[in-house]
Amino acid sequence: MIEDLVSGFSSWIWDWPLLVLLIGGGLFFLFQSRFTPFLHFGHALNVLRGKYDDDKDEGEISHFQALSSAVAATVGMGNISGVAIAIVTGGPGAIFWMWITAFIGMATKFYTCTLAVMFRDNDEEGNTLSGPMYVITEGLGKKWKPLAAFFAIAGLVGTLPAFSANQLTQAIVDVFVYDEKMIDDAKLYIGIVVAILTAIVIFGGLKRIANVASRLVPFMVILYFLSVIYILYVQSEFVPEMFKLIFTDAFSGKAAAGGVLGYLILTAVKRAAFSNEAGIGTAPMMHGNAKTDEPVREGLVAMLGPAIDTILVCTLTALAILSTGVWKTGAENGISLTLKAFDHAIPFGIGSWILTLAIFVFAFSTMFSYSYYGTSCLGFLTKPKYGKYYNYIFVVAIVIASVVKLDFAINLIDSAFALMAIPTVLSAVLLSGHVNKAVKAYFSRLNSNRGA
Repeated sequence: MIEDLVSGFSSWIWDWPLLVLLIGGGLFFLFQSRFTPFLHFGHALNVLRGKYDDDKDEGEISHFQALSSAVAATVGMGNISGVAIAIVTGGPGAIFWMWITAFIGMATKFYTCTLAVMFRDNDEEGNTLSGPMYVITEGLGKKWKPLAAFFAIAGLVGTLPAFSANQLTQAIVDVFVYDEKMIDDAKLYIGIVVAILTAIVIFGGLKRIANVASRLVPFMVILYFLSVIYILYVQSEFVPEMFKLIFTDAFSGKAAAGGVLGYLILTAVKRAAFSNEAGIGTAPMMHGNAKTDEPVREGLVAMLGPAIDTILVCTLTALAILSTGVWKTGAENGISLTLKAFDHAIPFGIGSWILTLAIFVFAFSTMFSYSYYGTSCLGFLTKPKYGKYYNYIFVVAIVIASVVKLDFAINLIDSAFALMAIPTVLSAVLLSGHVNKAVKAYFSRLNSNRGA
C-alpha cells in the first residue's frame, strides 16, 4: 500500500507544473544573468584550484572541498544507475533532454549557491549554517519560515540513502552472489556492513566528510572516465550511430514508453534532477560552507557541477550502454544494465569489478554528503546541535534501503526532491536581484584589480 501511495504521488507531482518550475526557473536565471556565468569558466576553474583561497575567510571548507563534496552526492549512482533507468524508461532520446536540463541547471546552481553563501548563518559554536532554509529566513525574512520548514521536512526524506544503498547492494549481489536463494539474505548482510562503514565517516562531521570526498571522488571519476573511454574505443564503430540515435529519438519519442514526447522530457528532467540536483536545494547546503567572502565565486564553482556530472559523466555512461546494445534487453534494474555494458566491452570479467569499485566509492561518497544534508535539515527544524541525531536515522535507513524494491526507492526520492524544489527555486527567483547586483560589483572589482 505504501509503495502504491508513493508511486502515485511521484507520478502526480512530477508532471508539467514541476517541469515548468525547474526548466522555467532555470531559463529565468539564464536570461537574468545574461549568460554571464558561462562567460567566466576560466575564472571559475582558477577559483576551484585555490587561486583565491584565504583561510581567514568565513566558512569551513575550501572551494575544492565544497565542489568535491557536492559532486560526491551527484557524480555517483545518478550517473551510473540513473542514466540506465532513463534510457530504459524514456529511450535514448532522454539523454538529449538531460543535456538541456543540465545546461539550464548550471544557471540555477549559480544562483542558488551564490545565495547560500550570501545568506548563511552561524550556530552557537560558530559553525556555518547554510542551505535554502537559511536563504529563505535570512534573505526573505522570518515571516517566510514556514516555507523554509517545508523544505527541511521534505529534505529529511530526500536525503535518505534509499537509492544509493539500494543500488550499491544490488551491484555487489550481481557480481558476487550466484545463488538466487541467498540474494535476500545477502542484501541484508551487505546493508549492515555498508551502514557500519558509513557511520565511521559521517559521525566525524562535515570536515571529515569533505576530506574523504575530496580524496575519493577525483580518483574514482578518473578511473571511471578511463574505463568508459576504453569501452567507447572498443565500440567505436557504433558511437557515431548512437549519437545520432540520441538526437533523433529525442524528438520522435518512439523509444519512450507510451511513445509520447512529453513523457520522454519528463523522464529526462527527473533523472537529470537526481543526477545534478540543480534547483533541488541540496548542493547549496554544502557550497554555503565554502571559505570565501565573495558569494559569486562559490556560485561559479557550483556551476561546474552539472557540467561535470550530467554533461560529461552521464554522457559517457549513456554511450557505453547504447554502444554495447545492452539497453535493448529491457533490464529494469539500472545498475544491472550498466554492469552488463562493462562486462560486454571489457574482457575477462574485469569490467564488472571496475564498475563495482566505482559504484562502491560513488555510493559511499553520495551517502556521506547526503547525511550532512539531513543533519542540516534536522538542525534547522530543531536546533543545530541536535542535527547530528539524524545520522542514527540515516544509518538504519541504509539497511532498510538495501532490501526494498528499486521502484520504491526511486519514487520516494523523486517525490521528496519535487517538494524540495518548490521552496528552493521560488526563493532564488525572489532573491535573484541580490545575485545580479553582486555579480556586477564582483566583476567590476575584479576587472579594476587586473587593471591596477
